[in-house]
Amino acid sequence: MTQAIQRLDAAAPVDSILAALERDGAVIVRRLLPPEVLERLNQELAPWLDESSLARPCINPAIEWFMGKTTRHVTGVAAKSQTFATDVLCNPTLLAICDAILLPSCARYQLNVGHVLDRGPGAEPQLLHRDQLVWNDLPKPHPEVQVASVLALEPFTAANGATRVVPGSHRWPLDRVPLEEEAVPAEMDAGDGIVYLGSTVHGGGANTTRDRSRRGMHLSYVLGWLRTEENNYISTPLEVVRSLPRQSQELLGFAAHDAVARGGGYLGAVDVRDPVEMLESGDL
Repeated sequence: MTQAIQRLDAAAPVDSILAALERDGAVIVRRLLPPEVLERLNQELAPWLDESSLARPCINPAIEWFMGKTTRHVTGVAAKSQTFATDVLCNPTLLAICDAILLPSCARYQLNVGHVLDRGPGAEPQLLHRDQLVWNDLPKPHPEVQVASVLALEPFTAANGATRVVPGSHRWPLDRVPLEEEAVPAEMDAGDGIVYLGSTVHGGGANTTRDRSRRGMHLSYVLGWLRTEENNYISTPLEVVRSLPRQSQELLGFAAHDAVARGGGYLGAVDVRDPVEMLESGDL
């Protein structure tokens, strides 16, 4: 029997959300984005989506195929949406989850990708995959390196391409191939989000409708000592970074990964200083 994805409210105790996430590898968090945040985010993203082309070049043909020919993309969202850079990136529920999952393996974590995907009619299903395989050179086994989410910016249904997740797959051997019937569509209301581990098998669903898109955001965080998929230092101009709260600056990677107190070293310094401190003092 296919296992359901547990649904909990964002106001639920974080320990309950973590228990579901650690047991199943994924959990749907209802009302993860408050209505006013969702409204502002969609308003700020609308002009960027209108300008986005379906014929968008990617880093290589494999990624271009993976993203899909009927999907509009908005990348570098922190530079394009103040609401994302403050209210969404710094969502307290997501950060509490990251504290529990990621901080045992790093001194701080950072944004990996903030990417809007508007999957139009005819979008084919994505290959079921594990996000953590981006860092396939890490020794195996290894602790969780990523906490990811897909935020529903409009309703997600099985028909319009809701993200499919394979519950329990985070505990599988890496060579186990999922059956299609093991993938559960994460049907959600706008403002809900499915949170999953980097080791959990998942993939975008097929949009079989004729006239309905499926607008969502992939938002993921990663250990502070790993290279991120999106180069947030370049995609977020320094003049934008200077205008953001310190927590946003840190999550965007404009803070050193200082692991000296943990017996390690420091990464990402500028002139042997912490760049986030230099932003505060006006030296950067």
